[in-house]
Amino acid sequence: MDRLSGLDASFLYLETPAQLMHVCAVMVLDPSTMSTTYSFAGLQDRLDSRVRDVPSFTKKLRRVPLGLDHPVWVRDRSFDIERHVHRLALPTPGGYAELMDLCAHLASLPLDRSRPLWEMWVIEGYRPDGAEDEKVVVFAKMHHATVDGVSGANLVSHLCSIEPDAAPMVLEEQSHPRDPGRGELLGRAVIGTAARPVTLVKVLKPSAQLITKSIGRARQGTAMAAPFSAPRTSFNGTITSHRSIAMADLELGEIRRIKKLTGTTVNDVVLAIAGGALRSYLVARDELPSSSLLATVPVSVRDSSRRSSGANKVSALFTKLGTDIDDPLERLHMLAERNQHAKEHHNAISADALQDWAEFAAPRTFGLAVRTYANLRLAERHPVVHNLVISNVPGPPIPLYFAGARIEALCPLGPVFHGAGLNITVMSNAGQMHVGAIACRESMPDTDALVRFFPAELERLAAAVAGHA
Repeated sequence: MDRLSGLDASFLYLETPAQLMHVCAVMVLDPSTMSTTYSFAGLQDRLDSRVRDVPSFTKKLRRVPLGLDHPVWVRDRSFDIERHVHRLALPTPGGYAELMDLCAHLASLPLDRSRPLWEMWVIEGYRPDGAEDEKVVVFAKMHHATVDGVSGANLVSHLCSIEPDAAPMVLEEQSHPRDPGRGELLGRAVIGTAARPVTLVKVLKPSAQLITKSIGRARQGTAMAAPFSAPRTSFNGTITSHRSIAMADLELGEIRRIKKLTGTTVNDVVLAIAGGALRSYLVARDELPSSSLLATVPVSVRDSSRRSSGANKVSALFTKLGTDIDDPLERLHMLAERNQHAKEHHNAISADALQDWAEFAAPRTFGLAVRTYANLRLAERHPVVHNLVISNVPGPPIPLYFAGARIEALCPLGPVFHGAGLNITVMSNAGQMHVGAIACRESMPDTDALVRFFPAELERLAAAVAGHA
């Protein structure tokens, strides 16, 4: 029986009509590399042949009676590719603005929980501003209960190849989940509920030790930034279901050059660029807080986790982005030092701590609490936990081909939350760093007004590094 882990299930319980818990990706494809003329029917058939026998694409949810335990995955024996891969065309003139508006609309629609939790929208007629040839865009959605950043990238890679006509990349061997009987579901739920007090004791001891260590780090000034210490901005309130989306490209080679010259990491440089872009955006709106914005940065624990099950193997750390610092090089050095402290602090935490605690998320109670929190607009009444989420997902170092079409851009987009209505995700791809930003439209109507500062901030940082060489 394939039971969802507590962390996977938590993304189901966190979901409301406004707080949608799917992750998205925008793939811009060049169909000229395909060996046959592009057609939607051909692409759909090719996808069908690649996903039909892959459990990650063909499993659906089954609830446990009375909500006594987390749901289980079962095989969708009526799987139909036409329920998951759809076709759309961009309105005239079919440029970047029209594409972003359409993707934002698709991102605001919930997934159907009666089917496997993914879908793709094949968008035709995209003509990048100034380009002569039309591109095909695939807008993909998968629920966070099924993937995290790393596992999502692995699933996408299974649909790709390193040459136009090569076989797709091979996933780790998976088995289809079986469909348990009602009695088995109830029996396992009762046993699991009875064992929770014992499990709680096992979790409490290391958590208490962690608190003691964290207090010591705070006194020494080596603790990661604390939640609930973020300043309030216009994107830190109750969100709606409407979304705005924007994308930008950065030169990965330039980021690596800065990293080498300054003795920092790629992640340090990315966060410094994000901090500078957010500072410029807030200055333009006359909204810059005197203290630094605080970001949650998801961290993969896939290599250190003891758990073999579960799609999500992540933890998170908090970091201040230096939006209160104007000089880009000074901001980078500050971030590098703080990130080192945050990593050391994070490494002192069990890799499975978040997953262990998530096991106690009761389906009915957790969902009711989230809905109450949203309805009472409590995100606007307590100190801001964090301002936004920033993720850095490693991508392919070489060009990839999706159904034979070269991937020219691959921008992932994460969920936004009540209290933190902005998510920025960057992903490397064949020498480029693609930036994807998604926000609640009511709190950030023009996400492109933020994203356009990313290339400019990279230039500022490169100039500052050159000036100190």
